Order: sequence, then structure tokens, then C-alpha cells
Amino acid sequence: MIKGTILIVDDNKSINSALEMMLQYEAEKVITITSPKRIHEILGQNEVDIVLLDMNFQAGINSGNEGMFWMKEVLKYDSDISVVMITAYGDVELAVKAIREGAVDFILKPWDNKKLLATINAAWKLRTSRLEAHTLKNDNQFLKREIKRNEEKIVLGASPTMINVMNIVNKVAGTDANVLITGENGTGKELVAREIHNLSKRNNELMVCVDMGSITETLFESEMFGHVKGAFTDAKDERTGKFEIAQKGTLFLDEIGNLSLQSQSKLLSALQNRYIVKVGSNRQIPVDIRLISATNCRLPERVSEGLFREDLLYRINTIQIEVPPLRDRVDDIPVLAYHFLRTYCDKYNKQAKRISTQALEKLSNYHWPGNIRELQHSLEKAVILSESSVLNPSDFSFNPTAKGTTENNNTTLEEMEKKLIAESIKKHDNNLSIVASKLGITRQTLYNKLKKYDL
Repeated sequence: MIKGTILIVDDNKSINSALEMMLQYEAEKVITITSPKRIHEILGQNEVDIVLLDMNFQAGINSGNEGMFWMKEVLKYDSDISVVMITAYGDVELAVKAIREGAVDFILKPWDNKKLLATINAAWKLRTSRLEAHTLKNDNQFLKREIKRNEEKIVLGASPTMINVMNIVNKVAGTDANVLITGENGTGKELVAREIHNLSKRNNELMVCVDMGSITETLFESEMFGHVKGAFTDAKDERTGKFEIAQKGTLFLDEIGNLSLQSQSKLLSALQNRYIVKVGSNRQIPVDIRLISATNCRLPERVSEGLFREDLLYRINTIQIEVPPLRDRVDDIPVLAYHFLRTYCDKYNKQAKRISTQALEKLSNYHWPGNIRELQHSLEKAVILSESSVLNPSDFSFNPTAKGTTENNNTTLEEMEKKLIAESIKKHDNNLSIVASKLGITRQTLYNKLKKYDL
């Protein structure tokens, strides 16, 4: 059976009825119209896969120009639709011309039922292969990014607290249970998610990472579920959503606590129903993904404040993993520091370097408000700027406003802004909506600044 929609366009009602009776059991949906002027209307209301289109509509005119015109209109709307021309025996040359200009095949009146069904099935296969080609094209950028990430060794640390975390990771990885990873920004929540994926039975498929804080509410459905061509003004091509790209693999939703209530509702519906519907389409697309989410917010408190759906929280946190801040696992600092040292020496073609004992002591005594991400950037900067084979304490300079360091009178405007944002986040317990409101900026602006300052 064809899991799609067939549109039949012929001014002869008898032909429409005969074709509809034959194809109603071969396709999910069959639509018939007698006037080609309704084609745009039907295409706008339905996701049509195959169009059976008559060559002529005006009595006494057999030029085929009308059929050619409307075929081109269909293909302008969606070039992936399979158009099959309906023609009389004497108009075969016209049908062949139509194939040269975009039709996939033609059927002759009167038709042979077996040949007709074979033509329809071939048109359906071509339609699906075209859609798959678009999906593969969209997947390619993700594949390149994921391959590069997977080539990098994941180092999380070997402190007692991280050993406890890895014990949970090893237990949960082999299941399909939904996992919620919590912890401060920069603690390595995505690395933990990637380790779960790598140890899972889905590790031969993609892990698709989505930064929920960077998706606006108006684009949420298009980004997550995709859209069909013409779904809205700028939808010039069909788009594959993140759920489809992650099919059979893992979908990692970072900063899930930043989602609006409306977007939370749409996400919950997709997770409960196990299918998505593209914007502008009515077709339900089954999805098979393993969900991992992450947040630096205390979601139960956000639930009590009416900012996060309780039913969504229950759905995403079958297993919860708390990733401790770097200041609580000092034993991991040398391990991570040397990992980043090797990484950036290789990346920037620098000679192998080592870190002096005094420098390691300085790194271990620092509070690391930016956690692993801040440590990573500190090592990258030191590798780039140092001309010695040994990294010394002077090669590492930290934020003067961070806890555990001495403030000076040369604080820049950016440093003051970073301090103000950090203090506000702490004061309001990571509730970014309240923080943005108190600072007088939008949540998106706040999120951009968090990225900028590694907060």
C-alpha cells in the first residue's frame, strides 16, 4: 500500500470515479477534482505525493498545452511530486514531451489495470527516494559534525564523584530510558550524554544535539518537526526536523529548562504519541528516538512556579544524573588539563608541552566558576600564547571577579557585565526568565551573553 496521497485531475467524472475506486485501497488518501484550477488549493491543504493529470481539459482541444501548463505549476509548488500524465492513445508524443519536461510517466486511456498500478507504484518509489535524498542532504552536515566529535576522545575524569556518575551511565546506557542530566553550565553534561549514546545499542546511528535555548518559539515546530514546502512564506524547500534526523538514534535536548510552556506542550505531545507532524502537513511520521535532556535549572522549582510542565518533567527524567561542578572534583583537574593540553597541541601543531607543578597547583586552587569549559579555554589560550615547552603559572590568567581571586580596579565593562549576570543567576537560582526580566533584557539576549561569557 502507498502511504501517501494521490490527486487525480480529469474533467471526465467517469474516469475520476473509476480511478478512485481502483486506487482507494492502494493509497492512504485519494482526491479527485475535475478542474485543474483547484490544483493550488488542494496542494496547499494536503501533502500530495502523486498527481494523475489529464493532458486536455477543453472540448475539442488536443494540444496538451493545458496539461503541460498545470504539470509545471505542480512542479513549481513541489518539484518532488511525481506527476503522471493521463492521455489518449493518439497523444503519446505529447506525453513523451511531458516526461522530458518533468513528468515521471504517462498512462493511456483506456488503461490496463496492472500497468496502471505498476506505474503508480513506480511513481511512489520515485517520490520517496526524492524525499530521502533531501533527508540525507540535511543529515550530511550533522554527520560531519558528529563524526568529528566522535573522533575526539571523551574524558570526564576519574574522581570518586565522577566514578559514581559513570556507574549510573553504564547502567542506563543499555536501556532506552529517558535521561535528564543536571548541573551547572560548563560541567560536561553534553559529554555525559555522548558517553551514554556511545555505550548504547543506538551508537551506530546519529546523536543529534539541539540547543533549546537558541530556538525561538515561532520556529520550534519547524526546527524540531520540520516543514513542507510552502508551509509558510519563507518555506521554499522542505525541511527535515531534528526528530526525523535522529531517527533510530539519540536526541539530546540541551537547556530544556528554557523552553516556553507552549513549546513544552508540543514537545510532550510528540514524546507521548511517538510521532511528529511537519508544519503544513497532516501526515503523521512515526519516530523512534532515545531522549536525553540537560538543564542547569532546578526543574521541580520551575514546576512549582508554573514555568515548567510537571507531566513533561516526569516524561524526561526516568533517570536523573547530576554532574558535579569542577570545584567539587579537584582530582579531575590535572586529568582534564593534560587532555586539553594534548588536544590543542595537536590542533595548533605545537610541540608537546607539559604543565609545571606550580601551574597545576594554581589550576587546582582556582574556583572555576565556568567549570570544564573555562578550564578548556584556559588551556587553549595558554597553548596558543606560550612559547615555552612548559606551561607555568604566568601562562594562566583568570577572571578577576571570580570567587577565590582578588578584584582590582581595572575591571572592564564586559567583566562587570559578566559578574552582574553571574550574581543574578545565583540569586534567582538559575531561573533565566526571571534573570532576563530583572536585567531588562530578552531571554535570547541573556542566552547569547551566557554563551559569550561561558556562564
